[in-house]
Amino acid sequence: MASSAALKSSKKELRSSIKKLLSTVTDDSVQTQSTAVFHRLINFKPYQRAKRIAVYLAMPTGELQTDAIVRHALESGKQVFVPYLHKSMSLSPDTPRSVMDMVDLRSLADFEALERDSWGIPTIPAETVGERESILETVSSKGGLEMILLPGVAFDIDPKTNFIRRLGHGKGFYDYFLHRYRQQSGSQIPDPANPGTNVLLYGLALQEQFLKPGAEKSVPVGEHDSLLHGLFLGDSEIKDGLVSRE
Repeated sequence: MASSAALKSSKKELRSSIKKLLSTVTDDSVQTQSTAVFHRLINFKPYQRAKRIAVYLAMPTGELQTDAIVRHALESGKQVFVPYLHKSMSLSPDTPRSVMDMVDLRSLADFEALERDSWGIPTIPAETVGERESILETVSSKGGLEMILLPGVAFDIDPKTNFIRRLGHGKGFYDYFLHRYRQQSGSQIPDPANPGTNVLLYGLALQEQFLKPGAEKSVPVGEHDSLLHGLFLGDSEIKDGLVSRE
């Protein structure tokens, strides 16, 4: 395991490299790849079966767009949860100052009414959060999620497990959310070589964000970085760690 400083440096270097590459990807390419992932996903049996899913709301550039996915999920009768960022109320020094929860969208009209923040991301109004279901508060009483669709900066395949390694934006929002979700749902396990949760974790990525096996660079991970079960790529391919383990 790399030292904390070395790991942080490696992640920073890879983020910079990938973000520089993403700055050259045209809007047309992003839309074409997003459409390809959308069609692959809606024909994916685990997605079709899922009744409760969580999905990120995308920045307007530099990542796979999810508007069509959210609309399809809502129109299909699924309960859709999306990120809500807020300041942590915990006094623990181990808790990040800002944390992410997942709260539900009430309808398609509710989604369409969301205003965009300074990053251009559709955002849940703080004043409505109390009226929404928070998955971390209800997972033990109403049941958990069946699938989470995650963003990231870079992804690759862990050669030891065939699961997906993910490099995020460096804020730790998703890894800390998953840590709390595992605790609340009772699915936490000590094995670092497993996603460690009974909800399916799938990344969504542009082709430019995937580091192919044998590439010069790989995704650096630490003990708190969660592996994913699979990855949908903008060329319509699915990298599925579950299938490869069967």
